Amino acid sequence: MESSGRFLQAPAGSCLLLGPRGTGKSTWLRARWPQALTLDLLDAATQRGLQARPERLEALIAGRPEADTVVIDEVQRVPALLDVVHRWIESGPRPLRFVLTGSSARKLRRGAANLLAGRLVRAEMHPFMAAELGAAFDLQRALREGLVPLVWSAPDPEAALRSYAALYVREEVQAEALVRDVGGFARFLEAISFSHGGLLNLAEVARECEVGRKTVEGYVEVLEDLLLGFRVPVFARRARRQLVAHDKFYLFDAGLYRSLRPAGPLDRAEEIGGHALEGLVAQHLRAWAAYRGGLERLHHWRTRAGSEVDFVVYGPATFAALEVKRSARVERRDVRALKTFREDYPEATAALLYLGREPLVVDGIPVLPCETFLRDLRPDRALVPAGLGPNPEPVAAPEDPP
Repeated sequence: MESSGRFLQAPAGSCLLLGPRGTGKSTWLRARWPQALTLDLLDAATQRGLQARPERLEALIAGRPEADTVVIDEVQRVPALLDVVHRWIESGPRPLRFVLTGSSARKLRRGAANLLAGRLVRAEMHPFMAAELGAAFDLQRALREGLVPLVWSAPDPEAALRSYAALYVREEVQAEALVRDVGGFARFLEAISFSHGGLLNLAEVARECEVGRKTVEGYVEVLEDLLLGFRVPVFARRARRQLVAHDKFYLFDAGLYRSLRPAGPLDRAEEIGGHALEGLVAQHLRAWAAYRGGLERLHHWRTRAGSEVDFVVYGPATFAALEVKRSARVERRDVRALKTFREDYPEATAALLYLGREPLVVDGIPVLPCETFLRDLRPDRALVPAGLGPNPEPVAAPEDPP
């Protein structure tokens, strides 16, 4: 996996780097700090040794006096190491940069909270962004296989994708005893795939996988702790209309969604493809915001009257509403929700992303090719290109069909 083109910037001091398995954390760290003392807790012998005696970390550091950086990979497997790191940062015999990585926040919550209080900077690694891949990015492949580096670079990406969820169930959920009923959790993974890109209805998911609502609530929290899924809350600042209060839910990668989502003769390909496209945009927006420092937040907007905007990105320098449409044709009715949002929030920029090739303006709303938008999305650039603000010049305005 190439690491030189990743947008993640190395923090100046010690940090906690979180990201799902296979997103390239270890590859990026090896390229950034090749001379670091590196402890891989996925290695069984290393994990056992440090689990038995966490203070052994100090002896390992003493054995590498030339190293100024210590990397501990998958630190959630030995949470007691956080106390040793904390003690060293506070009063160690020499200054060191600690870089801790984790693919699960569940066991890190308590210890990491102490370390993050001014001692460790939190950073996140996401799947590839289109701009990181450059010319290698292929929209249709991304929708089919996702953008997890482990899968993208595999000789057989589809086989790697099929085993990805199983790897998590086996090595994280089961090995760490995160749930009591592994079979029920496996059914839940399939059921929750139907919520990808939709409002999260826990009762409905519970009926689908035949477990209690409280159990499903716990399962969703496990998914979030494992960084495999995330919720998008409703945007309710200065609300002028009655809004739907439910969060939307997304799996962290379009490929994971496609691998979990069962498909049969009764499933419409355009519905599955539409949710995959929306999820692909969502994961790009999350990565864009995280690599800019995490000041922007991702929301959705949906009124009780039925107007819905897929994404609202809000932060100190950004206020944008985005709608995603899986079609190469756009009609006036497709931008109505964005126009309604702009009536309430004239300060916001708005754009519709579609599968066509040409940029348009329909009823005052910019319409951008989704592939171009994703390719151009970089953390050092504004979300919506300059010139496509609140009052763009009209380019085209197709009429709705009779």
